[in-house]
Amino acid sequence: MNQVHITWERRPQQPTAESLRRIVRGVLRKLGEQDVDVSILMTGDDQIRSLSRKYMDRDRATDVLSFPDGDEMPNGRRLLGEIVISLDSAGEQAARLGHSIVRELEELTLHGTLHLLGYDHQRDQGEMNRLELRLREELLT
Repeated sequence: MNQVHITWERRPQQPTAESLRRIVRGVLRKLGEQDVDVSILMTGDDQIRSLSRKYMDRDRATDVLSFPDGDEMPNGRRLLGEIVISLDSAGEQAARLGHSIVRELEELTLHGTLHLLGYDHQRDQGEMNRLELRLREELLT
């Protein structure tokens, strides 16, 4: 079974943990991944900007970052990686797009999970985008 661990530096007003776990597990199940762990860090713009500057060489906040790992843990499971989401950016995007913060967090979680699996929308001629749209229809509420 795939495990999803969430760390909350910032919390949305609405409960979202089960929804985010459902999205990650759904993506992993549909793409044939088993016995992996995924971590999600929910934070704000200041922290994600710091991470973006340090690891991506971009001095700006962003909505989601993904840090693939792939290491095998002592228990035989594989750590797929960590998804970091800015609650500030997610809230702004949700308001701009006219949907709920929960919906935006689900979309960012799906997007981040695909990056952990090696998809790269900047280099794959639309493959990730097509897959992401299909999975949104299948998994999002």
